[in-house]
Amino acid sequence: MSRPQLTAREQSSAASQSRGSASQLLPGKLPHNQAHNHDAAVHRASTQRRLIVNADDFGGSEEINEAVIRAFQEGVLTSASLMVTGPAAEQAVKLAKENPGLAVGIHLVTVVGRSVLPHSEIPTLVDEDGNFSNNPVLAGLKYFFSPRARLELRKELAAQFARFQSTGLQLSHIDGHLHLHVHPVIFNAALDLGAKYGCSHMRVPVEERRLALEFDRTNILQKSIFTLLFGGLARYMKRKLRKRGFTFSTRVYGNLQSGRMTEGYFLYALDNLAAGTSEIYFHPAIYADDKLLNSDECQASIEFEALTSTKVKDKIQTLGIRLINYSDLDARS
Repeated sequence: MSRPQLTAREQSSAASQSRGSASQLLPGKLPHNQAHNHDAAVHRASTQRRLIVNADDFGGSEEINEAVIRAFQEGVLTSASLMVTGPAAEQAVKLAKENPGLAVGIHLVTVVGRSVLPHSEIPTLVDEDGNFSNNPVLAGLKYFFSPRARLELRKELAAQFARFQSTGLQLSHIDGHLHLHVHPVIFNAALDLGAKYGCSHMRVPVEERRLALEFDRTNILQKSIFTLLFGGLARYMKRKLRKRGFTFSTRVYGNLQSGRMTEGYFLYALDNLAAGTSEIYFHPAIYADDKLLNSDECQASIEFEALTSTKVKDKIQTLGIRLINYSDLDARS
């Protein structure tokens, strides 16, 4: 079955209507939770919490770049993660320099994207056009078990860090496309490279399964597996990060709700922030009004609207949440 298509204008209208009530988006959210969330919000309002609001895939396209900059200028976005090999990376760098308040980190690409190095230097990793595998599981197994792949991977990651440095941007933080930076081989290489390039902040994707399921009970098995997998890797990462003097946010929201990030979820997450410092990340984009959008593009449009939502801005102000970026983190994470 083909994916439904809407114009950007129709999608914007539909998104606004659907987000008028969070319950319309949450098949598993019960009425009593609304009262519970309100009480929690009132209780926490007196305690200031800090929140990083990040956009991934900066440089992935001009549509993504426009959404990132507008969400920073008009919304609540504080940070973005740059794909140095993205088709629109050069434009992203230019825009970042024109908006110096936007913190920019590196979004390491090791699957579903292009390499810095040519195929001749890393033939185990990419095809002749420099494209990584589109299968994260198979790629992850190769990176773990193949000595040659591990060697080539370290070379490519070093090249991506060097490419970022060549932009002249200050490196805010380190994360990875599809979170593959949590892979032990990639993580350890990124840890060394971060230290080399003077960046001591890294995303550690860990969030509460309970919170995700109270909001939306779809994909229970996947969310449970992700919680176990990323939870184990997070413990490993945190031990090594602390030993090396790196800092990170206590919670990161978005992984368990990937592909379903909305204004409703954003508001729900804000009401339920339990940690002193958290991050929530999105994949926004803006498209021409007459463009037919597939489901992924519709979702990207919805995520942009969440980042510029008046309700979200008001909620952040009401709860006294302080918007920060990775450079504001300290050793107490």
